[in-house]
Amino acid sequence: MVIRNLVIFAFVLFYFNSLKSQTSIPDTLKAARVAEPIHIDGDLKKRVWQSAFPITNFTQREPSEGGQPTEQTKVAVLYDTHNIYFGVWCFDSEPGRISAKEMSRDFNWSGDDDIEIMISPFNDNRNGYLFITNPNGAMADVWLGGDGGRFNKDWNGVWDVRVTRDQNGWYAEFAIPFSTLKFKRDSIQKWSVNFERNIRRKNEQVRWQGWSRSYSIDNISQSGKLEGIRDIKQKDRVEITPYITTGIERQYGFTNSAFKIGGEVNYDISPTMKLNFTLNTDFAQVESDRREVNLSRFSIYYPEKRQFFLEGSSYFDMSVSSARLFYSRRIGIEEESVIPIIGGGRLFGKIGKTSIGIMNLQTAALKGISSSNSSIIRIKQDIFEESGIGFISTQKFSNGKYSATYGTDFTYKTSKFLGDKNLMAGFSGAITLDNPGQESAKNKDNATYHFFLFYPNDIWSFNAGINSIQENFNPTLGFVNRSNFKRIYSELEFEPRFKKMPSYIRSFSFQLYDLEYFINDKTGLAETFSLDVRPFGINFSSGDYFGLNYEFTQDNPHEDFPLIDGVVIPKGQYNDNNFSAEFHSFDGRNLNAGVEFEAGSFYTGKRSNIEMYLNLSLNRHLSLGLDWSHNTLDLPQGDFKVNEFGGRVNYALNPKLNSSLFAQWNNEDDEVILNYRINWIPKIGSFFYFVVNQNIDTANNTLKLTRTTILAKLIWRFAL
Repeated sequence: MVIRNLVIFAFVLFYFNSLKSQTSIPDTLKAARVAEPIHIDGDLKKRVWQSAFPITNFTQREPSEGGQPTEQTKVAVLYDTHNIYFGVWCFDSEPGRISAKEMSRDFNWSGDDDIEIMISPFNDNRNGYLFITNPNGAMADVWLGGDGGRFNKDWNGVWDVRVTRDQNGWYAEFAIPFSTLKFKRDSIQKWSVNFERNIRRKNEQVRWQGWSRSYSIDNISQSGKLEGIRDIKQKDRVEITPYITTGIERQYGFTNSAFKIGGEVNYDISPTMKLNFTLNTDFAQVESDRREVNLSRFSIYYPEKRQFFLEGSSYFDMSVSSARLFYSRRIGIEEESVIPIIGGGRLFGKIGKTSIGIMNLQTAALKGISSSNSSIIRIKQDIFEESGIGFISTQKFSNGKYSATYGTDFTYKTSKFLGDKNLMAGFSGAITLDNPGQESAKNKDNATYHFFLFYPNDIWSFNAGINSIQENFNPTLGFVNRSNFKRIYSELEFEPRFKKMPSYIRSFSFQLYDLEYFINDKTGLAETFSLDVRPFGINFSSGDYFGLNYEFTQDNPHEDFPLIDGVVIPKGQYNDNNFSAEFHSFDGRNLNAGVEFEAGSFYTGKRSNIEMYLNLSLNRHLSLGLDWSHNTLDLPQGDFKVNEFGGRVNYALNPKLNSSLFAQWNNEDDEVILNYRINWIPKIGSFFYFVVNQNIDTANNTLKLTRTTILAKLIWRFAL
């Protein structure tokens, strides 16, 4: 009843939101064909660009939704048989104030002037690619799925860009091989495309189409169209990327040398389907996980960083609320041990309106851990204009044991609710089986489900849902940090922009409520209730943010659980009140920082926490970052202080040669972890890494080198 009334109330409010057209004419861009490949150098005065058909009709999204841009932007498209080229003119009346701090591959573009190109060759309102550069020529790319609902920033495509500057602004020239993209095998192509430009000193964002604040550049359904492309080919259907790794490791006085070779073979079965084989898979160049001190009774989720699993990951993803049915870190990682992956294969892509992801990998035995075979099948079918229905199955065979997970999901999505608003609703569910066909207590109470409604829009944002994870739901290749519960949740946010606000205020931010209610699935007793409220938040025109927050949590652990340093929290009911304040400065500045302070009750005692970060860009080559978290616990068992430090130094000689030093330490592990990397891109698609990992024991106020790893890795791309 409560949820129903909230939904009705929210929809009444939504109805009175004004409806605005998000289409700017022309909404179609024509590509012009050229006879020969273009040598890209950022010079858009070349004669070849005079044959293009540019568009200039951009519209402000920020700070004045629907307003005219203060600077002109022009985009044109050329193509030949094997490549597509984008030329972007970013005119600027104050070129000396252009913001460009980053230069490295996969840079953080949120603080720089940039141009973002969204391409959806599928033209299906769901899947696409995002290519980004800044005035330094830094490169970043993203794989998009679910009409912006899913994205993979770690996808690395084969493409290139060059930039130039003059007294009138900056210019970018992109070259993207058709072999990097997935598209239908038609003689005449019609793609979705969109463009966004950010002018950071003004906090101005302009977009070609879909310029409402309710949409991002990721929302493919709000894009324009690209026409004129015909009779194109993918030049490279077979890609071979062998690698060689060599290095040494010293630990506990022993030194071991390492030499490893392997690689991958990629075969484009069709313009939309890719077959991938891997042998002796290696992740030596991957940066260390950021260690966190866990001050809760639930396990911590660590993100995947291994490139093999990141590429195409969206074809395999499925979650039932917080339960991830496929968590790729379950393959090749056992606690802190790296398990060798002997090899395997993947097939992923799209056939018509059906997305397919199939994977099978074999791991070796290591130190008492049995060899295992893991597989996943994920199929999703597009229905209606923006919706989908899907299925997933995962299996793991190890030492005579077999476990499986089966799940399904349905999402109804529209960007035309009440005219131009986003709305999503749907269901997902799954079961796990342990040695199917055999009698097992684990095969009872082994399901999860989730029903949800989501209205993610500017000014008003609302969601509500109910989900459950039963006691024996345990996806062997997935991740669950809490089970045996039913949960009801809802959230309502309000971010108004009043007409008569001071010029230094962009908008206010209020979280009217964010509540979760957990009930023990077995006993039916209340387990956890939390209510978060943001009574005041303000987004400044400068890009800074300040907010005040309140959180009430009632937790009823039915068992004692360990917290820290031998401290055990007894079972029982705890009512905690916490207040916090936070400030974040605009990250477009060369110096930006943030601080958050929280204090209140915490189980049997009290806790205060302060978190701070500082980022400094000295120039376009060198940047520094520091962060610190300090928890003070006042418990009957004593006072405890938990400090966590992190630091990073990035130096980029140019967009294809950069280095980084990452360091972390906390007083619970009493260990410094250093990770130094050099990343060189000798040619597009090929990589060289030099990595040094150093562990330093800091217990008893001493410094002791405990583990040193030095390695070099070369990955070379051959295209056939």
